[in-house]
Amino acid sequence: MIAEVAAALIQDSAGRYLITQRREGTHLAGVWEFPGGKRHAGETLEACLRRELGEELGGSFAVGEKVETVRWEYPETTVVIHFFRCRLVAGQAEPLESQALAWVAPEQLADYEFPAADARVVERLRSRTA
Repeated sequence: MIAEVAAALIQDSAGRYLITQRREGTHLAGVWEFPGGKRHAGETLEACLRRELGEELGGSFAVGEKVETVRWEYPETTVVIHFFRCRLVAGQAEPLESQALAWVAPEQLADYEFPAADARVVERLRSRTA
């Protein structure tokens, strides 16, 4: 099974990235990730990301350029994650699904545990080449 996922790289005016923590009872519970989720059949990646961000964070987001696509094989599934630059255009980002949320400076991203699939993107953001 292959799951297609869209993930948001959202920066605030101070250059910090918005990350959320996966909830207990979910795959990879407790690790941090860039918000987003699985694409539904017939849905564009951009529409998926707008929907997921609205469900998870509220507010209204603009989806910008795709930064990277990562394919990762987990024992139980394969994920293809499409990372997009996004920005908040209305409202505010707040955790609507009881998940932890943090705004983190690029150089501090290594202080958080991310899924192995996110490692390359985290390193690009830390080195500011994304």
